[in-house]
Amino acid sequence: MLSALQHWSYCPRQCALIHVEQAFDENVHTMRGNAVHQRVDEPGFESFEGVRSEHALPVWSERLGLIGKCDIVEFYPDGRIYPVEYKHGKKRAKAHDDIQLAAQAICLEEMTGKPVTHGAIYHHTSRRRREVAITDTLRRQVEETVAAIRVLLASGQLPPPVNDARCKECSLQDICQPQVMADKAGQRKARKELFELDQ
Repeated sequence: MLSALQHWSYCPRQCALIHVEQAFDENVHTMRGNAVHQRVDEPGFESFEGVRSEHALPVWSERLGLIGKCDIVEFYPDGRIYPVEYKHGKKRAKAHDDIQLAAQAICLEEMTGKPVTHGAIYHHTSRRRREVAITDTLRRQVEETVAAIRVLLASGQLPPPVNDARCKECSLQDICQPQVMADKAGQRKARKELFELDQ
């Protein structure tokens, strides 16, 4: 799923909990995100000044083995294809959002045979778009992320928790228990060091 790329680049453990363990929980951030997506989750289209906007457009890449949907894809009269990913919150750059958008662009290129050079993240709170150039660097990050997720899925193992500022915003904090896991890891390390001192 395209969403796995966003989850992985935010936190590999979050990705594993959702896509390996099938665990999910809601918090205020996920509920706001769901509310923002209500408008674009219904398949359909609208046209304005020659631009056709497709909502909830299914996309895929056979080459990368990806499947998902784009919130909005704008098709311009000059042939440009422009994916738009909706996010709640204020306009600000987030690498995990850019990777998800770039993956959508790669899928659209494979499906249409046309280049997709730019897209946008629409930030609902500020009602503004942040344009993202689909660079070679971003394309490489997509491919590296896909490869890392495949290794994760094959292993079936949960990566260790990061236990940093990201955890406060994560809807899976109660399931993940990063502080408890970090405390246990710290205790194991302390015991190991104590044992080595006794040798």
